[in-house]
Amino acid sequence: MKNLKSLIILSILIFTFLFLTISSYAKTVSYDLSNNFFRLHILANSNSKEDQNLKLKVRDKIIEYMNSISYEGLDKNEAIELTKNNLENFKKIATDTILEEGYNYPVNLEIGNFYFPTKKYANISLPSGYYDALKIEIGNANGNNWWCSLFPPLCFVDISSGVIDEEAEENLKSNLDEEEFEIITSDSETIKLKFKLVEIFSK
Repeated sequence: MKNLKSLIILSILIFTFLFLTISSYAKTVSYDLSNNFFRLHILANSNSKEDQNLKLKVRDKIIEYMNSISYEGLDKNEAIELTKNNLENFKKIATDTILEEGYNYPVNLEIGNFYFPTKKYANISLPSGYYDALKIEIGNANGNNWWCSLFPPLCFVDISSGVIDEEAEENLKSNLDEEEFEIITSDSETIKLKFKLVEIFSK
């Protein structure tokens, strides 16, 4: 009986240790990923075909402008500061695009830290969690949303091939450690398990 009790206690201690270790690992990775991305999040007025198309037109204009004011060597904090300094320009671009398309929806822009579900972009998957982002709400903002990453810059690549280009990949590698890069780009079973753990413990 004494041996059984000792075995139970030992099992509980081992389980607790493993749980805390996994939890610490997952939360650290989640925090680091959240800290290294500045995302763009655009919400359409509704899910009608017209509103969804309008969202994409706003997206294209916003990305085009961000691309024109960005510069080589930009880091995340500089990307956020650049966006803050141009917030009124972003709003005007979105508003003008909406008016040009024959709509009069109001536009709300906000830079903050927002919760994102797991999202896939080309061959990159970002686990759910809280990320800094520029959020653009069109009209009632009740439609499906669209997202990309302003930093590292993933908004400016052609994803029709289903993979990011070499430049975007190098940007990711230079801003993430090897473990984090593998977690968001690899499809191996081991990495999928790690990704799932990060999802679970980020909530």
